[in-house]
Amino acid sequence: MEDKLNFRIAKLLLEVNAIKLQANNPFIWSSGIKSPIYCDNRILLSFPAYRNLVAKEIANLISQKYVSVDIIAGVATGAIGIGLLVAEKLKLPFIYVRPESKGHGRKNQIEGNVVKNKNVFIIEDLISTANSSIKAIHAIKKAGMNVLGMSSIFTYELKIATNNLKSESIDFFSLSNYSTLIKVARELNYINDDEIEILKEWNRSN
Repeated sequence: MEDKLNFRIAKLLLEVNAIKLQANNPFIWSSGIKSPIYCDNRILLSFPAYRNLVAKEIANLISQKYVSVDIIAGVATGAIGIGLLVAEKLKLPFIYVRPESKGHGRKNQIEGNVVKNKNVFIIEDLISTANSSIKAIHAIKKAGMNVLGMSSIFTYELKIATNNLKSESIDFFSLSNYSTLIKVARELNYINDDEIEILKEWNRSN
């Protein structure tokens, strides 16, 4: 990923409060992990210019590297919006994948037109542990489709996510990442020198 784009995306995530940093008062994720950072990229959908930029950059990278893609898949619920925008820019079909099958109706885990042997590219809004990504990958493969690769808007760069994705041999890129984000946050005075050291240490230990 180009540094210029990486920095630009990190800056806009801070600008719209999609990312919040609390070095001295950590958040608790649903997984139980205590974290000095919290990211909710769904906020981007409220900003037309920014959501269009993010979708355009992901679409451009897909079209350059994954020319055989047939379908775009968003991981529910956070990546449904941005995934649909990417699919629209590429003029491709869109599906989305739940963490598990519904308990009623058709009991689908994948919503949309599932076509066996088609090549699917997965969109995530955020990579933390990558557990939701792995569930989506397995669901798509179980449905008889091929997974070409996956992208996200932002990744925390946690070791568990790296290992999870490596275990699935998934080609992955992210528009921005944790190490760039904290550099940008310090440059723009969102955090001070003491706080950036806390943020660096948290990432090293996770």
